[in-house]
Amino acid sequence: MNNTLFNMTGKVAVVTGGGANGGLGHAIASAFAQFGANLVIADIDDNGARKSVEEVQEYGSKAIAVHCDVSRPEEVENLFAESDKVFEKVDVLVNVPFWFPRQRPHELSLEGWNKTLAICLTSYFLCSQQAIRRMLKQGSGGAILNIGSIAGASSLGRGNFAYSCAKAAVHQMTKELALEYASEGIRVNAILPCQVLTPGLKNQLIADPKLEETAMPRFLAGIPIGRLLDPEDFMGVAVFLCSDAARAVTGVLLPVDGGNLAMNAGGSIVWPKD
Repeated sequence: MNNTLFNMTGKVAVVTGGGANGGLGHAIASAFAQFGANLVIADIDDNGARKSVEEVQEYGSKAIAVHCDVSRPEEVENLFAESDKVFEKVDVLVNVPFWFPRQRPHELSLEGWNKTLAICLTSYFLCSQQAIRRMLKQGSGGAILNIGSIAGASSLGRGNFAYSCAKAAVHQMTKELALEYASEGIRVNAILPCQVLTPGLKNQLIADPKLEETAMPRFLAGIPIGRLLDPEDFMGVAVFLCSDAARAVTGVLLPVDGGNLAMNAGGSIVWPKD
């Protein structure tokens, strides 16, 4: 077997939402560094971004932190300009950030709808556009990884309306970009998580113990492996999709969901007892 397949040495990866106080972005940035990539860590959490940089550097990778509110086009432009100053290329982009107001559709304000789309969808387009322009100029291809969601593949209810709509659009964006740039060596894929035990969710559970009593059983009922996912569950998947190991993989929406989307809504992992 070719042991260089997963090697990312010399590649430059921009990870939005990669601060250490987050979840998936932090784990993915760490995984890339362990396989040799250099990192641009973007986040609105400056302390978290700096901490991620320190962790990445412990693996011997170069890294910079850039403050970036990805919902603002001018800050996205600045993010890639700062990346250019240090690394002069972009090989990988990971789009991570999300936000949602969790309100029923008839109660959702236009402001809440627009903010959800700005962070969960438009920012992915803005960052992808900046990365693709550089990848095309470099002429060496590249990889884009979008964080989708099971919410964009099947309905969740419970006030996820705007978020689910945005994630469904991210899935279609992934396929359209994959088709558009396949002949130029730019691969675009998405991973679809179920509920992940991120620092944010842990804090919610600590702040509201009733949430664990009410929401957790419902979450677990839809995850056949019997647990919420950890951010670390996404590390290997991300390295695979963004390395040469997946050089023929593009336009894929890969569930990383413990079997959630495979299970029929009326299905169960428990056999009925007589």
